[in-house]
Amino acid sequence: MFSTDLIEAARNSKAWPFQEAQRLAKRYRDGKPGGKPVLFETGYGPSGLPHIGTFQEVLRTTLVRKAYEIVAASDDGTPAPTRLIAFSDDMDGLRKVPDNMPNKALLEENLHKPLSRIPDPFEKYESFAAHNNAMLREFLDRFGFDYEFVAASDKYNSGAFDEALRGVLANNQAILDIMLPTLRAERAATYSPIMPISPKTGHVLQVPVEVVNAEEGIVRFTDSDGEVIEQSALGGMAKLQWKVDFAMRWVALGVDYEMYGKDLTDTGVQSGKIARVLGGQKPEGLIYELFLDEKGEKISKSKGNGLTIEEWLTYGSEESLGFYIFPNPKSAKQLHVGVIPRAVDDYWQFRERIPEQDVDKQLGNPVWNLLRVKDSSGSQPPIGAGDSLPVTYGLLLNLVGVLGATATHEQVWSYLGNYMHDTDPDDHPDLFRLVEKALAYNRDFIAPTLVKRAPEPNEAEALKALDAKLAEVPANMPAEDLQTIVYEIGKDEAFGFESLRDWFKAQYETLLGSSQGPRMGSFIALYGVENTRKLIAEALAR
Repeated sequence: MFSTDLIEAARNSKAWPFQEAQRLAKRYRDGKPGGKPVLFETGYGPSGLPHIGTFQEVLRTTLVRKAYEIVAASDDGTPAPTRLIAFSDDMDGLRKVPDNMPNKALLEENLHKPLSRIPDPFEKYESFAAHNNAMLREFLDRFGFDYEFVAASDKYNSGAFDEALRGVLANNQAILDIMLPTLRAERAATYSPIMPISPKTGHVLQVPVEVVNAEEGIVRFTDSDGEVIEQSALGGMAKLQWKVDFAMRWVALGVDYEMYGKDLTDTGVQSGKIARVLGGQKPEGLIYELFLDEKGEKISKSKGNGLTIEEWLTYGSEESLGFYIFPNPKSAKQLHVGVIPRAVDDYWQFRERIPEQDVDKQLGNPVWNLLRVKDSSGSQPPIGAGDSLPVTYGLLLNLVGVLGATATHEQVWSYLGNYMHDTDPDDHPDLFRLVEKALAYNRDFIAPTLVKRAPEPNEAEALKALDAKLAEVPANMPAEDLQTIVYEIGKDEAFGFESLRDWFKAQYETLLGSSQGPRMGSFIALYGVENTRKLIAEALAR
C-alpha cells in the first residue's frame, strides 16, 4: 500500500520514469477498462544472445512500470495493476549466421527458416530460438526482473494471433498504402505485409502475396521454385513483416507501453499508423538514445566496439550498471570500462542519501528507483537504503594499483584493517565483492599502463615535508587529520604550488602513477603511514 504523500509526490514528480507514468495515466484516467492490468512490453530478437541493450530496455521499462503503479494507485493506496511481457520474435527468418555460434554449417543449411524451426547449434534445446529464449529468461531472472515470457512462435502456431492476422489480411491494401511510400522502388516491388512460409523449403518468403479470402486466411503467392501456391496464412503458416508485426501484436496483446531505440523511430511511426488501421492504438512509449563507445561512435556488435554486460560485471557491480543507465534516457551515453569506477561510487553516494531525503527527492534518486525494481516497499525507503561502503571503489583501485598486478584478495583485505574497525567479510559483502572487481580492473587496465614519474624539485621538497610530518603521527591517525596535514603542506607558499590541485596531482603522479586519485588522507589511512613513507622514499630516489 502506498501512502498519500508518496502518491501525490509521484503524480507531480519531474523524474523521467514518473513523467512517463503520468503520460500513461492520462490515457487511463479511471484505470484500464474492466480493471485489466496495464500492459508493458519489451521486445527481443533471438537471433543472438541477450546483451546490454536488452538489459537497459527491460530495466527502463520496469522503472516506468513501477512508477505507474504509484501514479495510478487507487484512493486507498492500492498499487495500479500492471504486467510486463518480454516478447521474443522467434518466428523471424534467420538472415545470416552469427559470428559467435558453433555448428555454423547447420545454421547455414537452415537460413531463411523461422528461428523456432532451426535445430539448436548448441545441441541443448529443440530449436535455435528455444536455446536463445532460454538464455533470455536466464538473463532476466539473473537480475530479478518480474516479467512474463511470450514467444511469437507459440502465438502464431497455436492460432492465438489468427484473429489479428485476419485483420491484417482484411486491411492488406490499407497497410500497403502506408508502407509502400516509405520503401525504395526495388523493395516495394516485392513487399507484402504477409510473409508466407514455403510448404516446400520452410523458408519465410519475401514475395508479393494476394489475399484470396481474408476471413478464412487464404493467400496466394509464387514459391521460390516458380509454383503458384494457395494456402492458409493462419496457424503458423505465415509471418508478418517487422513493422506490421509490431503493430499487430500491440493490438492483439493490448500493449499500453513500449519503448524503443532511436534507430526504430520510423518503425514506431509506421507501426502506429498500422495499429490504427487494425482498430487499435499506438502504445505510449519513450524513444531512447543509443550507446556510444569511448570515441563517441555508435556501438556495433559487428565492430565489437561496445562493452558487454559480462565485462561490466567483471569490473563493476550490477547496481552500478543500473545506476549508469538510469539518467537521461534521451541522451546518448558512452559505454566503456572507463565509466565503471565512477558509476560504482556514485551509486553508493546516492544510496546513502535516501534516508535523509524528502519523498519528492527520493523519487528523483536513481537508487531509490533501482531498489524498487526488486522491492515494492511503499512510502518507506526501500530495504537496504542508507547503506554505505566504508571504502570507495576509487580508493580501492588506488590501493590495488600500488600493491601491483600480483595483489591478492587477502592482501587487499588485510590493508582494509588500517581503515575499518570491523573487517569481517560477512559484515561487508558488497565491499568484499568489489575487492575482486578492483583486482580485475587493476590487472587489465591500470597495472599495464601505470607509470610513476620523478618529482620536480619543488614537489620533492613538499614530499620531504609530508614524510617528516608522517614520521611524527601515530599509525592510527584518522583520515581527516591526515588530510589536514596534506592540505597544509599544499598551501605553504614555500613549495610554489599555484593551486592545491597541482599539489594533489603531484602526489598522484609520483606516488600512485596516475593523473587522478583519492583524498590522500584517506589513502594514507588505508595504505598505512609507514607504507606511505616508503612510497615517498621510492619517489624521491627516482
